[in-house]
Amino acid sequence: MDNPVAHFLSGTDTRTVGPLLAQIATQALEADHSRTVQPDVISALKASDAVRLSASRELGGAHASILAIGRELEAVAAACTSTAWCLWNHLSVFHLFVGALGPKHSEWLKSIVADGGWVSFPAGAGSGVHGRPDGDHFILNGPASWGSGTRYADWTGVVFALTGADGQPLRPVDLRFTVIPTNRSGLVINPTWDGAALRASATDDLTYNDVVVEASQCVRWFGANRAESLREVPVIHPRYREDWVGLSDVWLGWMGVGVVSAALDEACASIRHRRAIMGTKMVERASIQLNLGKAGALVAAAKATMATACDEIDARIRAAVTPSEGDYLHQMALSSMALNQLGEAMDLLTRSQGGNALREGTTFERRARDFRAFPLHINAHQDRVTHQVGRHLLGLPLEPF
Repeated sequence: MDNPVAHFLSGTDTRTVGPLLAQIATQALEADHSRTVQPDVISALKASDAVRLSASRELGGAHASILAIGRELEAVAAACTSTAWCLWNHLSVFHLFVGALGPKHSEWLKSIVADGGWVSFPAGAGSGVHGRPDGDHFILNGPASWGSGTRYADWTGVVFALTGADGQPLRPVDLRFTVIPTNRSGLVINPTWDGAALRASATDDLTYNDVVVEASQCVRWFGANRAESLREVPVIHPRYREDWVGLSDVWLGWMGVGVVSAALDEACASIRHRRAIMGTKMVERASIQLNLGKAGALVAAAKATMATACDEIDARIRAAVTPSEGDYLHQMALSSMALNQLGEAMDLLTRSQGGNALREGTTFERRARDFRAFPLHINAHQDRVTHQVGRHLLGLPLEPF
Protein backbone atom coordinates (compact mmCIF):
# COMPACT_ATOMS: atom_id res chain seq x y z
CA MET A 1 0.00 0.00 0.00
CA ASP A 2 1.66 3.24 -1.17
CA ASN A 3 0.00 5.58 1.32
CA PRO A 4 -2.03 3.96 4.11
CA VAL A 5 -3.17 7.34 5.45
CA ALA A 6 -4.65 8.41 2.11
CA HIS A 7 -6.24 4.99 1.69
CA PHE A 8 -7.76 5.08 5.20
CA LEU A 9 -9.16 8.58 4.59
CA SER A 10 -10.55 7.57 1.17
CA GLY A 11 -7.67 8.96 -0.86
CA THR A 12 -7.85 12.00 -3.13
CA ASP A 13 -10.15 12.83 -6.03
CA THR A 14 -9.73 14.79 -9.24
CA ARG A 15 -10.46 18.43 -8.50
CA THR A 16 -10.67 21.74 -10.33
CA VAL A 17 -7.75 23.05 -8.29
CA GLY A 18 -5.68 19.92 -8.95
CA PRO A 19 -3.37 21.52 -11.55
CA LEU A 20 -2.66 24.41 -9.15
CA LEU A 21 -1.96 22.48 -5.94
CA ALA A 22 1.80 22.06 -6.48
CA GLN A 23 2.17 25.78 -7.16
CA ILE A 24 0.09 26.64 -4.10
CA ALA A 25 2.07 24.28 -1.86
CA THR A 26 5.46 25.45 -3.13
CA GLN A 27 4.83 29.03 -2.02
CA ALA A 28 3.17 28.15 1.30
CA LEU A 29 6.26 28.60 3.47
CA GLU A 30 7.24 31.85 1.76
CA ALA A 31 3.66 33.11 2.08
CA ASP A 32 3.77 32.36 5.80
CA HIS A 33 7.06 34.26 6.19
CA SER A 34 6.12 37.24 3.98
CA ARG A 35 2.48 37.27 5.15
CA THR A 36 1.41 37.51 1.51
CA VAL A 37 0.10 34.85 -0.86
CA GLN A 38 2.27 35.03 -3.95
CA PRO A 39 0.69 37.12 -6.75
CA ASP A 40 1.10 34.34 -9.33
CA VAL A 41 -0.99 32.01 -7.16
CA ILE A 42 -3.79 34.56 -6.85
CA SER A 43 -3.64 35.18 -10.61
CA ALA A 44 -3.78 31.46 -11.35
CA LEU A 45 -6.82 30.99 -9.11
CA LYS A 46 -8.60 33.93 -10.73
CA ALA A 47 -7.89 32.50 -14.18
CA SER A 48 -9.34 29.12 -13.23
CA ASP A 49 -12.84 27.92 -12.44
CA ALA A 50 -11.90 27.92 -8.74
CA VAL A 51 -13.29 31.45 -8.28
CA ARG A 52 -16.52 30.48 -10.07
CA LEU A 53 -17.34 27.40 -8.01
CA SER A 54 -20.14 28.92 -5.94
CA ALA A 55 -21.71 30.86 -8.83
CA SER A 56 -24.71 29.21 -10.48
CA ARG A 57 -25.06 28.51 -14.20
CA GLU A 58 -27.40 31.49 -14.51
CA LEU A 59 -24.41 33.69 -13.66
CA GLY A 60 -21.93 31.83 -15.86
CA GLY A 61 -20.46 30.01 -12.89
CA ALA A 62 -19.24 26.47 -12.34
CA HIS A 63 -22.41 25.60 -10.37
CA ALA A 64 -20.43 23.20 -8.18
CA SER A 65 -22.24 21.26 -5.50
CA ILE A 66 -21.77 22.26 -1.87
CA LEU A 67 -19.90 18.99 -1.31
CA ALA A 68 -17.64 19.52 -4.34
CA ILE A 69 -16.72 23.00 -3.14
CA GLY A 70 -15.83 21.59 0.27
CA ARG A 71 -13.55 18.98 -1.29
CA GLU A 72 -11.82 21.67 -3.38
CA LEU A 73 -11.14 23.73 -0.27
CA GLU A 74 -9.96 20.60 1.57
CA ALA A 75 -7.25 20.13 -1.06
CA VAL A 76 -6.16 23.77 -1.10
CA ALA A 77 -6.01 23.90 2.73
CA ALA A 78 -3.66 20.92 2.77
CA ALA A 79 -1.37 22.80 0.37
CA CYS A 80 -1.54 26.29 1.93
CA THR A 81 -4.10 27.16 4.58
CA SER A 82 -3.83 30.93 4.11
CA THR A 83 -4.60 30.57 0.40
CA ALA A 84 -7.55 28.31 1.21
CA TRP A 85 -8.85 30.74 3.83
CA CYS A 86 -8.96 33.58 1.29
CA LEU A 87 -10.59 31.41 -1.39
CA TRP A 88 -13.11 30.16 1.20
CA ASN A 89 -14.02 33.74 2.08
CA HIS A 90 -14.48 34.62 -1.58
CA LEU A 91 -16.73 31.64 -2.34
CA SER A 92 -18.80 32.11 0.82
CA VAL A 93 -19.40 35.83 0.53
CA PHE A 94 -20.03 35.73 -3.22
CA HIS A 95 -22.88 33.35 -2.38
CA LEU A 96 -24.08 35.97 0.13
CA PHE A 97 -23.77 38.79 -2.40
CA VAL A 98 -25.94 36.95 -4.93
CA GLY A 99 -28.63 36.32 -2.33
CA ALA A 100 -28.52 39.92 -1.11
CA LEU A 101 -28.47 41.66 -4.51
CA GLY A 102 -30.96 39.26 -6.10
CA PRO A 103 -32.21 38.85 -9.69
CA LYS A 104 -32.46 42.62 -10.23
CA HIS A 105 -28.65 42.81 -10.28
CA SER A 106 -27.97 39.55 -12.14
CA GLU A 107 -26.23 41.24 -15.09
CA TRP A 108 -23.84 42.99 -12.72
CA LEU A 109 -23.12 39.72 -10.94
CA LYS A 110 -22.59 37.97 -14.29
CA SER A 111 -19.93 40.52 -15.21
CA ILE A 112 -18.04 39.86 -11.96
CA VAL A 113 -18.10 36.11 -12.66
CA ALA A 114 -17.07 36.55 -16.30
CA ASP A 115 -14.07 38.66 -15.26
CA GLY A 116 -12.92 36.09 -12.70
CA GLY A 117 -13.57 38.68 -10.01
CA TRP A 118 -12.43 37.95 -6.46
CA VAL A 119 -14.67 39.35 -3.73
CA SER A 120 -14.31 40.01 -0.01
CA PHE A 121 -16.52 41.22 2.82
CA PRO A 122 -14.93 43.07 5.76
CA ALA A 123 -17.82 43.53 8.18
CA GLY A 124 -16.60 42.08 11.46
CA ALA A 125 -16.63 43.44 14.99
CA GLY A 126 -15.53 47.07 15.04
CA SER A 127 -17.03 47.93 11.65
CA GLY A 128 -19.00 51.16 11.48
CA VAL A 129 -19.45 52.54 7.97
CA HIS A 130 -21.98 55.37 7.57
CA GLY A 131 -23.60 56.55 4.36
CA ARG A 132 -24.69 60.15 3.77
CA PRO A 133 -27.35 60.58 1.04
CA ASP A 134 -26.23 62.89 -1.78
CA GLY A 135 -28.71 62.96 -4.65
CA ASP A 136 -28.47 59.65 -6.51
CA HIS A 137 -25.46 58.61 -4.48
CA PHE A 138 -24.32 57.79 -0.97
CA ILE A 139 -21.05 59.07 0.49
CA LEU A 140 -19.44 56.42 2.70
CA ASN A 141 -17.14 57.02 5.67
CA GLY A 142 -15.88 54.83 8.48
CA PRO A 143 -14.04 51.58 9.25
CA ALA A 144 -14.72 48.02 8.10
CA SER A 145 -12.82 45.21 9.82
CA TRP A 146 -11.74 41.58 9.38
CA GLY A 147 -11.46 41.70 5.60
CA SER A 148 -9.83 38.34 4.86
CA GLY A 149 -8.42 38.33 1.35
CA THR A 150 -9.39 41.93 0.60
CA ARG A 151 -5.81 42.73 -0.38
CA TYR A 152 -6.15 40.19 -3.20
CA ALA A 153 -9.74 41.05 -4.12
CA ASP A 154 -11.22 43.02 -7.01
CA TRP A 155 -14.48 43.78 -5.21
CA THR A 156 -15.54 44.29 -1.63
CA GLY A 157 -18.96 44.24 -0.03
CA VAL A 158 -19.93 46.95 2.42
CA VAL A 159 -22.79 47.36 4.86
CA PHE A 160 -23.48 50.94 5.92
CA ALA A 161 -25.97 52.83 8.07
CA LEU A 162 -27.73 55.81 6.52
CA THR A 163 -27.29 59.10 8.36
CA GLY A 164 -29.57 62.09 8.76
CA ALA A 165 -28.82 65.77 8.30
CA ASP A 166 -27.02 65.80 11.66
CA GLY A 167 -24.57 63.16 10.45
CA GLN A 168 -25.85 60.61 12.97
CA PRO A 169 -27.29 57.21 12.00
CA LEU A 170 -31.06 57.24 11.50
CA ARG A 171 -33.27 55.65 14.13
CA PRO A 172 -34.50 53.04 13.60
CA VAL A 173 -31.28 52.06 11.86
CA ASP A 174 -31.53 51.90 8.05
CA LEU A 175 -28.84 49.53 6.75
CA ARG A 176 -27.86 49.27 3.10
CA PHE A 177 -25.48 47.01 1.20
CA THR A 178 -23.51 47.23 -2.01
CA VAL A 179 -20.37 45.91 -3.70
CA ILE A 180 -17.64 48.23 -4.93
CA PRO A 181 -14.27 47.84 -6.69
CA THR A 182 -11.35 47.73 -4.27
CA ASN A 183 -9.59 50.44 -6.29
CA ARG A 184 -12.44 52.92 -5.74
CA SER A 185 -11.18 56.39 -4.79
CA GLY A 186 -11.17 56.93 -1.03
CA LEU A 187 -11.09 53.23 -0.11
CA VAL A 188 -7.95 52.34 1.86
CA ILE A 189 -6.91 48.77 2.64
CA ASN A 190 -4.74 48.88 5.76
CA PRO A 191 -2.24 45.99 6.16
CA THR A 192 -3.12 45.49 9.81
CA TRP A 193 -3.30 41.69 10.08
CA ASP A 194 -0.72 40.54 12.64
CA GLY A 195 -2.17 37.11 13.39
CA ALA A 196 0.06 34.27 14.53
CA ALA A 197 -2.09 31.96 12.40
CA LEU A 198 -3.11 32.36 8.76
CA ARG A 199 -0.36 34.91 8.37
CA ALA A 200 -0.96 35.40 4.64
CA SER A 201 -4.76 35.62 4.85
CA ALA A 202 -4.53 39.43 4.78
CA THR A 203 -7.38 39.77 7.28
CA ASP A 204 -6.97 43.51 7.19
CA ASP A 205 -9.05 46.56 8.14
CA LEU A 206 -10.47 48.98 5.57
CA THR A 207 -11.24 52.67 5.84
CA TYR A 208 -13.85 54.52 3.78
CA ASN A 209 -13.01 58.17 3.15
CA ASP A 210 -15.81 59.89 1.21
CA VAL A 211 -16.26 56.87 -1.04
CA VAL A 212 -19.04 57.50 -3.57
CA VAL A 213 -21.51 54.71 -4.44
CA GLU A 214 -24.57 54.79 -6.65
CA ALA A 215 -27.85 54.46 -4.77
CA SER A 216 -29.24 52.29 -7.58
CA GLN A 217 -26.57 49.67 -6.83
CA CYS A 218 -27.49 49.49 -3.15
CA VAL A 219 -30.08 47.22 -1.53
CA ARG A 220 -31.59 47.06 1.92
CA TRP A 221 -29.49 44.87 4.18
CA PHE A 222 -31.31 42.05 5.94
CA GLY A 223 -28.40 41.59 8.35
CA ALA A 224 -29.16 39.26 11.24
CA ASN A 225 -32.53 38.42 9.65
CA ARG A 226 -30.82 36.98 6.58
CA ALA A 227 -31.93 33.35 6.98
CA GLU A 228 -35.61 34.23 7.32
CA SER A 229 -35.44 36.79 4.51
CA LEU A 230 -33.83 34.38 2.08
CA ARG A 231 -36.82 32.08 2.37
CA GLU A 232 -39.09 34.72 0.87
CA VAL A 233 -37.16 37.08 -1.42
CA PRO A 234 -36.70 36.32 -5.15
CA VAL A 235 -33.46 34.40 -5.80
CA ILE A 236 -31.49 33.63 -8.94
CA HIS A 237 -31.31 29.90 -8.11
CA PRO A 238 -32.61 27.78 -5.18
CA ARG A 239 -29.05 27.38 -3.90
CA TYR A 240 -29.12 31.03 -2.85
CA ARG A 241 -31.85 30.37 -0.30
CA GLU A 242 -29.15 28.66 1.74
CA ASP A 243 -27.68 30.89 4.41
CA TRP A 244 -24.07 31.78 3.68
CA VAL A 245 -23.06 31.39 7.33
CA GLY A 246 -24.13 27.75 7.32
CA LEU A 247 -22.32 27.11 4.04
CA SER A 248 -19.19 28.84 5.30
CA ASP A 249 -19.28 26.50 8.30
CA VAL A 250 -19.44 23.28 6.29
CA TRP A 251 -16.67 24.52 4.01
CA LEU A 252 -14.64 25.54 7.06
CA GLY A 253 -15.04 21.98 8.30
CA TRP A 254 -13.72 20.62 5.03
CA MET A 255 -10.69 22.90 5.19
CA GLY A 256 -10.04 21.61 8.71
CA VAL A 257 -10.16 18.06 7.36
CA GLY A 258 -7.55 19.03 4.75
CA VAL A 259 -5.17 20.64 7.24
CA VAL A 260 -5.30 17.88 9.85
CA SER A 261 -5.19 15.09 7.23
CA ALA A 262 -2.00 16.57 5.81
CA ALA A 263 -0.49 16.86 9.30
CA LEU A 264 -1.44 13.24 10.05
CA ASP A 265 0.08 12.03 6.77
CA GLU A 266 3.36 13.83 7.42
CA ALA A 267 3.47 12.69 11.06
CA CYS A 268 3.05 9.04 10.09
CA ALA A 269 5.65 9.32 7.34
CA SER A 270 8.27 10.93 9.58
CA ILE A 271 7.70 8.76 12.66
CA ARG A 272 8.34 5.58 10.66
CA HIS A 273 12.00 6.64 10.45
CA ARG A 274 12.52 8.36 13.80
CA ARG A 275 14.05 7.06 17.00
CA ALA A 276 13.32 8.15 20.54
CA ILE A 277 15.74 8.45 23.45
CA MET A 278 18.08 5.43 23.73
CA GLY A 279 17.43 4.52 20.10
CA THR A 280 13.95 3.06 20.48
CA LYS A 281 12.05 3.08 17.19
CA MET A 282 9.15 5.48 17.64
CA VAL A 283 6.98 3.48 15.27
CA GLU A 284 7.09 0.57 17.76
CA ARG A 285 5.96 2.58 20.78
CA ALA A 286 2.39 1.71 21.81
CA SER A 287 1.61 5.31 22.75
CA ILE A 288 2.52 6.50 19.26
CA GLN A 289 0.31 3.86 17.69
CA LEU A 290 -2.60 4.72 20.00
CA ASN A 291 -2.32 8.48 19.51
CA LEU A 292 -1.98 8.30 15.73
CA GLY A 293 -4.71 5.69 15.52
CA LYS A 294 -7.14 7.85 17.46
CA ALA A 295 -6.15 10.93 15.45
CA GLY A 296 -6.87 9.05 12.23
CA ALA A 297 -10.23 7.87 13.53
CA LEU A 298 -11.18 11.41 14.56
CA VAL A 299 -10.27 12.80 11.14
CA ALA A 300 -12.26 10.06 9.42
CA ALA A 301 -15.27 10.79 11.64
CA ALA A 302 -15.06 14.53 10.97
CA LYS A 303 -14.77 13.90 7.24
CA ALA A 304 -17.84 11.66 7.27
CA THR A 305 -19.75 14.29 9.25
CA MET A 306 -18.93 16.99 6.73
CA ALA A 307 -19.89 14.76 3.81
CA THR A 308 -23.26 14.08 5.44
CA ALA A 309 -23.85 17.78 6.11
CA CYS A 310 -23.09 18.71 2.49
CA ASP A 311 -25.16 15.85 1.05
CA GLU A 312 -28.19 17.09 3.01
CA ILE A 313 -27.75 20.63 1.68
CA ASP A 314 -27.24 19.46 -1.92
CA ALA A 315 -30.36 17.28 -1.73
CA ARG A 316 -32.34 20.29 -0.53
CA ILE A 317 -31.05 22.45 -3.36
CA ARG A 318 -31.79 19.81 -6.02
CA ALA A 319 -35.37 19.51 -4.76
CA ALA A 320 -35.74 23.31 -4.43
CA VAL A 321 -36.73 22.83 -0.79
CA THR A 322 -36.57 26.02 1.27
CA PRO A 323 -34.41 25.40 4.35
CA SER A 324 -35.84 25.89 7.81
CA GLU A 325 -34.18 27.48 10.83
CA GLY A 326 -33.56 23.97 12.12
CA ASP A 327 -31.81 23.04 8.86
CA TYR A 328 -29.43 25.99 9.23
CA LEU A 329 -28.66 25.15 12.84
CA HIS A 330 -28.15 21.48 12.01
CA GLN A 331 -25.40 22.15 9.46
CA MET A 332 -23.70 24.63 11.77
CA ALA A 333 -23.83 22.16 14.65
CA LEU A 334 -22.30 19.36 12.57
CA SER A 335 -19.51 21.66 11.41
CA SER A 336 -18.72 22.96 14.89
CA MET A 337 -18.54 19.47 16.38
CA ALA A 338 -16.42 18.20 13.48
CA LEU A 339 -13.95 21.00 14.23
CA ASN A 340 -13.88 19.79 17.83
CA GLN A 341 -12.91 16.34 16.62
CA LEU A 342 -10.24 17.77 14.37
CA GLY A 343 -8.89 19.88 17.22
CA GLU A 344 -8.54 16.78 19.38
CA ALA A 345 -6.78 15.02 16.51
CA MET A 346 -4.32 17.91 16.15
CA ASP A 347 -3.61 17.75 19.89
CA LEU A 348 -2.82 14.05 19.58
CA LEU A 349 -0.49 14.73 16.67
CA THR A 350 1.26 17.40 18.74
CA ARG A 351 1.69 14.91 21.59
CA SER A 352 3.13 12.34 19.19
CA GLN A 353 5.63 14.86 17.83
CA GLY A 354 6.94 15.55 21.32
CA GLY A 355 9.49 18.34 21.56
CA ASN A 356 9.74 18.47 17.78
CA ALA A 357 6.26 20.04 17.75
CA LEU A 358 7.90 23.17 19.17
CA ARG A 359 10.32 23.63 16.28
CA GLU A 360 9.60 26.81 14.36
CA GLY A 361 9.38 26.87 10.59
CA THR A 362 8.25 23.29 10.03
CA THR A 363 5.15 22.42 8.04
CA PHE A 364 3.66 20.87 11.18
CA GLU A 365 4.18 24.05 13.19
CA ARG A 366 2.56 26.12 10.42
CA ARG A 367 -0.43 23.80 10.13
CA ALA A 368 -0.91 23.62 13.90
CA ARG A 369 -0.83 27.43 14.10
CA ASP A 370 -3.21 27.85 11.19
CA PHE A 371 -5.71 25.33 12.53
CA ARG A 372 -6.10 27.36 15.73
CA ALA A 373 -8.13 29.89 13.74
CA PHE A 374 -10.77 27.39 12.61
CA PRO A 375 -12.79 26.83 15.82
CA LEU A 376 -12.35 30.52 16.72
CA HIS A 377 -14.13 31.87 13.65
CA ILE A 378 -17.38 33.44 14.81
CA ASN A 379 -19.50 31.57 12.24
CA ALA A 380 -18.52 28.15 13.64
CA HIS A 381 -17.50 29.14 17.17
CA GLN A 382 -18.70 26.41 19.52
CA ASP A 383 -20.06 28.82 22.14
CA ARG A 384 -22.22 30.70 19.62
CA VAL A 385 -23.42 27.64 17.71
CA THR A 386 -24.29 25.45 20.69
CA HIS A 387 -25.97 28.37 22.44
CA GLN A 388 -28.21 28.94 19.43
CA VAL A 389 -28.92 25.22 19.06
CA GLY A 390 -29.84 25.07 22.75
CA ARG A 391 -32.29 27.95 22.40
CA HIS A 392 -33.81 26.29 19.35
CA LEU A 393 -34.24 22.95 21.12
CA LEU A 394 -35.90 24.72 24.04
CA GLY A 395 -38.28 26.58 21.76
CA LEU A 396 -36.76 29.99 22.57
CA PRO A 397 -36.26 32.77 19.99
CA LEU A 398 -32.74 32.84 18.56
CA GLU A 399 -30.23 35.60 19.28
CA PRO A 400 -29.68 38.06 16.38
CA PHE A 401 -26.42 36.29 15.44
